[in-house]
Amino acid sequence: MISEEKRVVSDFYTTDFFNNSQNVEKYLHPEMELFWNARTGYSHMFRKDIAKVTQEAAKSFDSVRCEITHLLQENNHVTIRFTFFICTIENPTEEVPVAHFIAIWEMKDGLMYKGYQISQPAEEDPKAMTSYQGINL
Repeated sequence: MISEEKRVVSDFYTTDFFNNSQNVEKYLHPEMELFWNARTGYSHMFRKDIAKVTQEAAKSFDSVRCEITHLLQENNHVTIRFTFFICTIENPTEEVPVAHFIAIWEMKDGLMYKGYQISQPAEEDPKAMTSYQGINL
């Protein structure tokens, strides 16, 4: 049986939050912070920043799909490992992996409160993608 905290994290990433900004408010604590290390550098973001980034991304993506490989919990921390797949507005019939992520979320009041996330561009090489085919929920 999946815990409520794991369900919140999983639901956030698998909902269409790119096209429905209400999901940002539904799953992210009002005082939420995200500490994100990416190929492009470090970002410290708040809920309003996440809403802005997702609204901008929605202008380019026809759809976004999250494929979760790991969803683990220890006390009030939930760890998720996933890949985002997108279809662009210019090519809505071709889905491609865009990035791999691992995030650790501290939960507060049943919402995602403090996130520590790393990401890297997805590799389309079938050998590289095999490590993202295992599922540990």
